[in-house]
Amino acid sequence: MRLDMRGFAAFRQPAVVDFTDTDFFALIGPTGSGKSTILDAMCFALYGTAPRWGARSVAHALAPSATEAAVRLIFEAGGSRYAVTRVVRRDGKGRASTRAAALQALSPGFDPSTLDGSELLNELGEALAGSPAELDTAIVDVVGLPYDQFIKCVVLPQGEFAAFLHAKPAERQEILVRLLGLDVYEKVRDRATGLVTEAAAQLAATEPVLAELTAAASEEALEAAEEDLHLMTRITDLVEKALPVLAKAQESRTVAANAVAEVEKRLSLLALVRPPRDAASLAASANEATARIADAAVAVGAAEEHEEKLRHQLDSGPDPAAIAAVLNLHEERGKVATRLTALDKDLAQAQKAHTAADKQLKAAHKASAAASEAVTSAQQALLTAQTADRAAWLRRDLVAGHACPVCEQTVAKVPAQPEKPAMVAAKHVVAQAEDEAEKARKQLERADLAARESDRKVTTAQASHDQLAARLSEVDAMLAGTESQEILRGQLKAVETHKRELAAASGELRAAREAHRKASLEAQQAQERLRRGWRDFDAARDTVAVLGPPSADRDDLGRAWASMSGWAAEQVTTGEKQRARLRKEHDTASGEVTRAMASLDELFTDSGLAKPRPGEHQRAAAVAVERASAVRERIIQMQAQAESLRSQRAAVEADRQIASTLAQHLRANNFEAWLLQEALEALVSGASGILRELSNGQYDLIHDDREFFVVDHHDAGLRRAVRTLSGGETFQASLALALALADQLGGMSSNASLESIMLDEGFGTLDASTLDTVAATLENLAATGNRMVGVVTHVPSLAERIPVRFEITKDARSARVERIG
Repeated sequence: MRLDMRGFAAFRQPAVVDFTDTDFFALIGPTGSGKSTILDAMCFALYGTAPRWGARSVAHALAPSATEAAVRLIFEAGGSRYAVTRVVRRDGKGRASTRAAALQALSPGFDPSTLDGSELLNELGEALAGSPAELDTAIVDVVGLPYDQFIKCVVLPQGEFAAFLHAKPAERQEILVRLLGLDVYEKVRDRATGLVTEAAAQLAATEPVLAELTAAASEEALEAAEEDLHLMTRITDLVEKALPVLAKAQESRTVAANAVAEVEKRLSLLALVRPPRDAASLAASANEATARIADAAVAVGAAEEHEEKLRHQLDSGPDPAAIAAVLNLHEERGKVATRLTALDKDLAQAQKAHTAADKQLKAAHKASAAASEAVTSAQQALLTAQTADRAAWLRRDLVAGHACPVCEQTVAKVPAQPEKPAMVAAKHVVAQAEDEAEKARKQLERADLAARESDRKVTTAQASHDQLAARLSEVDAMLAGTESQEILRGQLKAVETHKRELAAASGELRAAREAHRKASLEAQQAQERLRRGWRDFDAARDTVAVLGPPSADRDDLGRAWASMSGWAAEQVTTGEKQRARLRKEHDTASGEVTRAMASLDELFTDSGLAKPRPGEHQRAAAVAVERASAVRERIIQMQAQAESLRSQRAAVEADRQIASTLAQHLRANNFEAWLLQEALEALVSGASGILRELSNGQYDLIHDDREFFVVDHHDAGLRRAVRTLSGGETFQASLALALALADQLGGMSSNASLESIMLDEGFGTLDASTLDTVAATLENLAATGNRMVGVVTHVPSLAERIPVRFEITKDARSARVERIG
């Protein structure tokens, strides 16, 4: 959402990158201006290092000669907003270290535009980490990815673009485990294992208590207590005669009630025997699915034979590369012959121009020599005029009859003075001669330059002519004995036709194999349904095993169900008759109990009790009966407590079995491995579609045993390892995988939140067509889903298609960022 930097690398001065309302942006600017430094700042703020730094040395964060660097990143992950800050300082000995770090949880409505950027460590929300060590741990929980996986899935820096493509299978598995949050299943498995241990301990603690209660409250102990109670009642004269009758009646009623309950239990078990509606059709479905597998296998064999036949025809035919090479030689010969004819004309014109230039050069040499002689004559005349002017200057002081101051001879007559100095005219003549000489010199230089240029053209034309003539002879020798162009083109067309037929046959073979795979899957599913049907049958039979069901026909599920359900129906009819009879016996016993109770009441009212003294026997009998009754009640309570413990133990045992089964299912080689395989299938499928667009249909991406391969459709569907791709092809495959990773796994992950993808490599190596496909792919990625897409590029045609651009410029002091769009 916002990045603040101060003293960081190239950004010596404070800089703010505001990503508000930005879903698709580009970092643009000259090479070395600091585009990748912005991605370095993001990674450093989160993880304390950057991909381009190599070792984890924070000294790279400091701008040259700076003593402190600070970076703050405001970001959103999983719908929550955070602020992360790191500050690096250099001590007096020049050593750099992280002196301050913080992670804060911001309120949902926090507006980053309210920050002024002057203070990067101010308090903005709830503190989650306050030191570098705490931040390194907390940031992984917030982002959902450690640093090594972050730079393979979210920020793809220079030199690391193909890291996920070329990563080892174990490393890719670790990335997918973290992205999909599969560690939650490990926690569930560990919790289930703990529950198994707890249940075992609880069962072990229950056993001695239950054994003690069972021993103390057995049926024998209860019967003994009842006999004691009956014995104590016999101490009364009249009561002891009535009690046996009552006890017998109560016992008959209890026996009848227990028998009715037993019959009810059997009927409830028999009611569970309900055959499913599709029991008879499951075996037929499994047989039909097996037959379809055989048919599909025959179709695969036929398709393979047809494809192999076409491939043999193509391999035994002429070599298309050799045909193309000969056609290229024919084309080259035509071009060489045409160019040689044109060079003949150019050579003749160059030789003609060279002859004219030689003539002009000779004339220029002659004119230059004449001009030089004229200058020499004019300079000699100038010296003579200079002597004459000096003599005239001295003549002013001569007086007739006086001595000459120079020769000391008497001057007889003073010569007349000239009207003007002789040097004036002589200088004019010299100047004119020098001008003419300069013109002649320049004319000579031009003529000499023209002569050398014409000579160079003749030499160049002659060399090109000789080279083309030699090449023409060489090509003619190579074409000797070859077929004509029409025949060669026909052969090449036939090869292309065979290739198309082979491609169609390969498609039919893939379709046949897919049909065979689907038939195999359907057969497996049908067999699994049949196995489930037998498991359901066995579970129902085990439920009524104590009742002695008939043996099952293991060859026919329908007949097995019919046999057991018929038996169950007969047992229900018999049980219902038995239940009616037992209920009648129970009613008879209940009537006897009623009559015995009435007789006992009559004994108490009519006969009374024998007493040693008035009232003594009645009290003694009552005390004895009360004590016997208390013992009996205590045994009954202990039996009830034992039954409760048995119920609790059964519940604990059921929970233990469920937890044990869950822990077994969630082993890493079962459920987690299946999830990883499904995630990799989705990832490779999405990446293959993108790569097919980027490569104009040449490549598909596949995986085998967790390794990546490409299928080259321009080479008869040849499967190649991704490490054999060229630099441009590796970029296309890496980009496809990165986009699919962000697009596919972002929706499947329950832990990591892949809401951004930053690309910093490779766009300059793409041709115009591929670059247009990449741009369209990035636009579609940014337009679909809630994801930020950023690229670092210096390609103008790509940058112009991106709605928001951050232009980075740099002068001698600091880099700067300006938002455009």
